[in-house]
Amino acid sequence: MATTLEIIQGIAQAASHAYDGSHIAKYNADGEERKIGLRREEGDPILDSRVIDGFKVKFKGNKLCITYQSEISMKEVHKGGKFENEMEQVMADIVKFLKKEYKTITKNSLSLKPLGEVDIFVQPVSRTRTDLRMYQEFEITSLDKKAVISVGLPSEDTTRDITKKFLAMGREKAKKPSNVTRPEEKKKE
Repeated sequence: MATTLEIIQGIAQAASHAYDGSHIAKYNADGEERKIGLRREEGDPILDSRVIDGFKVKFKGNKLCITYQSEISMKEVHKGGKFENEMEQVMADIVKFLKKEYKTITKNSLSLKPLGEVDIFVQPVSRTRTDLRMYQEFEITSLDKKAVISVGLPSEDTTRDITKKFLAMGREKAKKPSNVTRPEEKKKE
């Protein structure tokens, strides 16, 4: 069984294979074609006008967080019910790509369990363009539960009793240094 570090390094290496142009074999060092399912894969990355989209991964304890970002037209957003399904399919394609690349790199399988639905945030940039961001968390079930501490557990209150007493005393009751010579300030009512 792979260690936690090996699993995280494998996922990070798989995500690094998703650079712009990786879908064309002649732009890869190993000569392999890598289709992800992103919109930028249509056409040649050097000759055609570019479509802005991509994804990144980050880790929170035993969770993998995938964030997708793109720029789309308002017509695509208002397709009538098809938009959400298409965006969920894009996220599914990204997960499929990560699993396939992870298997290629480490010779082990990666199992991801979705935690909740895909969060889709669309923000208008102009009357015709919008900024799209999608986010979804997955539990990495391959990780050893005992080796990884979950993020979000409540922390212990480690404040010492003397510090609590000092903070409760307040400014008025605090002991003044011996070199303070100014007259007492009148309390404002």
